[in-house]
Amino acid sequence: MPTESVSTLIRDFNDLEIQDRLNLLLEFSDNLPELPKRYQDHPDLLERVEECQSPIYLFVEVNEQKVNLFFSAPPEAPTTRGFASILHSVIDGLSVKETLAVDDDFPAKIGLADAVSPLRMRGMRGMLARIKRQVSEKS
Repeated sequence: MPTESVSTLIRDFNDLEIQDRLNLLLEFSDNLPELPKRYQDHPDLLERVEECQSPIYLFVEVNEQKVNLFFSAPPEAPTTRGFASILHSVIDGLSVKETLAVDDDFPAKIGLADAVSPLRMRGMRGMLARIKRQVSEKS
């Protein structure tokens, strides 16, 4: 069952025309939190998301059954940054159980499959799969 923020985001994206969905994706790209210094100094801790065309790395922390996400994505890759920011906005702070319950098809449900290439959608699905795998391993 999706969390309220996941449901809200799905509804918000699907209420928009395709061009407006892309614009919202770009807005999300501007809001991706910066990687904390503790990870900037240790890039070896981050996992590369191989499914993405652009170089994006992620790290998941699980503390007291709460999930925190960290991403490194270049500014010249706004679509990838947007995907990462969307996932951050809906998953960061969730419990382990809530995170693992996020629908694997969430990337398609936000209605971007009509707006971006299948290869880019594969990248977002890859991010979500890696997040869930890391959460499972660390909880």
